[in-house]
Amino acid sequence: MSQSFINRDFILTNDTAKKLYHEHAEHLPIIDYHCHLNPQMVAEDHKFKTITELWLGGDHYKWRAMRSNGVDEKYITGNASDWEKFEKWAETMPYCFRNPLYHWSHLELSTGFGINKLLNPQTAREIYEECNDKLQNDPSYSARGFMKRYNVEVVCTTDDPIDTLEYHKQVAESGFDVKMLPAWRPDKAMGVENAQAFRMYVEKLSEAAKMNISNYNDFIDALQNRHDYFAKMGSKLSDHGLEEFYAEDYTEEEIKAIFNKVYGGKALTKEEVLKFKSAMLVVFAEQDHEAGWTQQFHYGTIRNNNSRMMKSAGPDTGFDSIGEFATAQSMAKYLDRLDSRGKLAKTILYNLNPSANEMVATMLGNFQDGSVPGKIQWGSGWWFLDQKDGIQKQLNTLSVLGLLSRFVGMLTDSRSFLSYPRHEYFRRILCNLVGQDIENGELPYSGYEAERMNQMIEDISYYNAKRFFDF
Repeated sequence: MSQSFINRDFILTNDTAKKLYHEHAEHLPIIDYHCHLNPQMVAEDHKFKTITELWLGGDHYKWRAMRSNGVDEKYITGNASDWEKFEKWAETMPYCFRNPLYHWSHLELSTGFGINKLLNPQTAREIYEECNDKLQNDPSYSARGFMKRYNVEVVCTTDDPIDTLEYHKQVAESGFDVKMLPAWRPDKAMGVENAQAFRMYVEKLSEAAKMNISNYNDFIDALQNRHDYFAKMGSKLSDHGLEEFYAEDYTEEEIKAIFNKVYGGKALTKEEVLKFKSAMLVVFAEQDHEAGWTQQFHYGTIRNNNSRMMKSAGPDTGFDSIGEFATAQSMAKYLDRLDSRGKLAKTILYNLNPSANEMVATMLGNFQDGSVPGKIQWGSGWWFLDQKDGIQKQLNTLSVLGLLSRFVGMLTDSRSFLSYPRHEYFRRILCNLVGQDIENGELPYSGYEAERMNQMIEDISYYNAKRFFDF
């Protein structure tokens, strides 16, 4: 990178930070253990027609910023041309000062396309054409090409139990040297709020598992069938998107009756919904424990808040926000329920509300059992928190209340093949934070301690995740 805005020492404000980053973090491979990439695009090595398709197609972060800047929906999720949409994003860019999108976007242009110009209305056409020329004429500017450019070693996609995983199989058989593994996301299997939708899902699960489902035991057997198939396809992780943790008391007889009721098309009471969700979280956790997987919990969001836009644009289009849920007691009860049965798998907890930072950081220590270093992890800053301020707060709180050295590090949580610089962004922030402590005299950096410090940076950037997930 030239000495431009995104330069060699971007975010690195002290000499020790520069040494830590350039010598111990910069060149390590990427393990992206949670993302939402489209497996079909990887399997078919998708070629992007324009930078708009690659950059703005599905990026609700950018969409939210454009709406805030007064851009009409026509230029966001509407039928405007690719150039018109890109132009509106370029017009929005200079209004994004201090928003993480300003850093991310220029990192992506620099690392992905070698473009170090600042994006604005004056440079928009030039940047648009240069990106498109590379996308259309250079075969390395493809889905797989971007993964190789960013030195990606493993990606874990997010997949429903009924998914065929045909594209994962295709990638594995193609000899592609980036490992793409499925991750089990069974949220719809506990979505009993809507009886009709749940019935339809169970019928699809029955078809996927090639099993008849007529009762709760059949339902669990079918899920286990699919869980086994995911394991056969290389899966080592599950992921759950929750509003909050569920830990109601229940009996197996109650859950069987609730299943029969909702499967029969009858609406459940709120109490029945909570009991069923509580039971399913235990079932999922026990399946993961038996398979030796890691379970992930992303909690605390309220989704699709704008009903008008939900009808016109659909879900995952930028109308979600941080929720307020007092879930500490139910989280503790849930984890304790599993621990007391000897069924608590390796676990990663991601909170979306920063007010829960200290709660989550202290919850980890309650269930570390000495079997695996950092068995219970606090996930990296997620969604609205995966920016400089959120990352620093997460790193600082984990340092104070846990062991930063055992942290499994960053992920993209993205649908975009241009999001890998988020790993670089995280590593730079980490190195700058630690480097500043060293230069302030708050941490030693000589002899054995210097070696340990260097290794900590490498571990958090790469090796902890590689060991923790056994990739």
